Amino acid sequence: MDEYSVQEPLLSSQISVKKTSLFVSSVKWILKILIWVIFVAWIGVIFLFPSQFGNELLGKYIHATDGNPFGITGSLFLVLSGPVLVIAFLSIIHLIISGVEEFQHKKSSKYPSVSLWTFPVLVDGPFGVVSAAEFIGILLFVVYIVWALYAYTIKSLNRISEEDLTPMEERIWFLKLMGGHLGSMGLFCLAFLLLPVARGSVLLRFIDIPFEHATRYHVWLGHLTMVLFTLHGLLYVAGWAMEGNLLHALLSWKDIGVAILPGVISLIAGLLMWVTSLPPVRKWNFELFFYTHQLYVVFVLGLALHVGDFIFSMAAGAIFMFMLDRFLRFCQSRSTVDIISAKSLPCGTVELVLSKPRNLRYNALSFVFLQIRELSWLQWHPFSVSSSPLDGKYHLSILIKVLGEWTARLRGSIMNISEAEQPVSPSQPCPKITASVEGPYGHEAPYHLMYENLILVAGGIGISPFLAILSDILHRVNEGRPCLPRNVLIVWAVKRSDELPLLSTIDLESICPNFYDKLNLEISIYVTRESGPPLEEGDIHNVTISSVCPMSEGGGMSVLAGTGDNIWSGLYVISSTVGFVILLCMLYIFYINPFSISTWWYKGLLFFGCMLASIVIFGGLVVGLWHLWENKISAREEHKEERMKLGMVQHNEDVQNKNLFQKNHTSITTIQYGSRPDFEEIFGSISERWGHVDVGVIICGPPTLQSSVAREIRSQNLRRESHDPVFHFNSHSFDL
Repeated sequence: MDEYSVQEPLLSSQISVKKTSLFVSSVKWILKILIWVIFVAWIGVIFLFPSQFGNELLGKYIHATDGNPFGITGSLFLVLSGPVLVIAFLSIIHLIISGVEEFQHKKSSKYPSVSLWTFPVLVDGPFGVVSAAEFIGILLFVVYIVWALYAYTIKSLNRISEEDLTPMEERIWFLKLMGGHLGSMGLFCLAFLLLPVARGSVLLRFIDIPFEHATRYHVWLGHLTMVLFTLHGLLYVAGWAMEGNLLHALLSWKDIGVAILPGVISLIAGLLMWVTSLPPVRKWNFELFFYTHQLYVVFVLGLALHVGDFIFSMAAGAIFMFMLDRFLRFCQSRSTVDIISAKSLPCGTVELVLSKPRNLRYNALSFVFLQIRELSWLQWHPFSVSSSPLDGKYHLSILIKVLGEWTARLRGSIMNISEAEQPVSPSQPCPKITASVEGPYGHEAPYHLMYENLILVAGGIGISPFLAILSDILHRVNEGRPCLPRNVLIVWAVKRSDELPLLSTIDLESICPNFYDKLNLEISIYVTRESGPPLEEGDIHNVTISSVCPMSEGGGMSVLAGTGDNIWSGLYVISSTVGFVILLCMLYIFYINPFSISTWWYKGLLFFGCMLASIVIFGGLVVGLWHLWENKISAREEHKEERMKLGMVQHNEDVQNKNLFQKNHTSITTIQYGSRPDFEEIFGSISERWGHVDVGVIICGPPTLQSSVAREIRSQNLRRESHDPVFHFNSHSFDL
């Protein structure tokens, strides 16, 4: 038996893990406390804003800061948007300090306990699976909306009662007052709306919420924000209609005060994005949803023109963070990436192996956004990474299931290239595939390594990230790296048996010889739409794989990702923010104040222009230096050597691939035909076998699968006894 027995954790005393010094730990805790204090204070200001006390306090604050060169714009920006940027700066410092440490394992706890983030509270309904922590967040937003509506209603009624108005005038004024208040509530929601979709944001990385999870929050906040903005517009429309000047009001564009027409344009753009993002429309025509969502530029710019600089500054911090991420993604996606190899499997799945630089960071649960220019210059599609960072220094693999028009065209292109004859002359063009990549994105820490016991539940192509997890664990076990898991159960539900060869993309024995002596690994497969093996046992996995190596002109994936180098990405955020303050200061000192510029919409346009210019000029300078630095340290010789080795592996893979499944998986795999996973039975069996431990459950599959697993986890945790395990729900699924 190997020294890493299945009876002992894979983290032995012989594995040296760098211990965090007391000073570094203290600094990290101070930063966390400071960030939480600023965040709570910011939330407190937002909650106080609708109240009379909040208004009086804000008035005193604006009066006290009246001497600054930015006027009321600077005062509001500092208190309502400034906290977002300050938290971003502190998060950068925290990430840099954490980045110099090696992976810190979490010891197996003798007292397993329920976590708010991994305990599912709601498993059905419009929100999908909602954890306890997410449920608390939803309740806070509900409390804010109810409280703000109550406070604003009382304030509006009190203000109307002080005036001598006719009943009709009172109704009209009440509608307009409440319309304005709903607009300010929408602005605060907008401040949160754009933070989750900043894919490589330092804020998401600090709290370790990957983009695929944060997308849900963006969807929830998007519905709430558009409801508030729509009611904001409807109340004003009703008031103007009662006055009899609806058309004139809608087309008005005031210099002093709110410009109505830009607001109408912004609201129309928002409504188009909202309607086309609804699930029925998105599923019916994804391209319509994707292209319409690019109207966010019109939405934000129209908002700046509509409300002017000082009101726009209330949500400018979050908008600025999103613009930072969007510009970095634009720079990263300009370069083309080598497709080292492409394979088309009969089950309708494509495997792409992409070139990447050695220093590109990602973990086994990362994902990338892929663009194939021969198919579309505008469409970007997300795919989970199916390879571990330890599989190779210079390549990254993804599995793509053919489910729609774009993926079908991709598979067709690969098949056409593989069937095409070689050009008869060098001048004859050879068909190719040109790829661009954004990412990788994902969890800041490889949280799958922090559970001693893992259950991986996959549906169909959802097995892709779990292949990366399994490869990562086996590499770490074989190389003696920090790694906690020792019991791993994979539950995989597929429709038909022709999907089973996906397991053959990973050779367990070659990664970690005699892995079954070092890891308790079980694979349970459920073929739901077949009553039995279509062929004789042993022949079902002998399938033909079409393989092709389309040589595309490009290089490795760009390292200009928000989740890349912490120092460079931090300098990018800081330099852009400082540049914005400098440009805004120069604008007010040398133009707005000397020339007494008072036009609201024009000042809003200038404010937005400063945001954009600071990112392009100051941030662009850092991005350029970052790019030159990374090119300088790239080792081209190592790149070529690795590609040659990979090419040899790909050449031999087709010969050996048909036997990999039988060689590596048969002894640890059970296949059941014509049935679905019975999670009550599965989790009950695990409870008896594994005992009083923490069990990490990661799900990658359709919403119905997630709901079934979450429901059983909730049931198991609620009725568990002292000797039963605690199951932790983690989803790796998301839908754009």
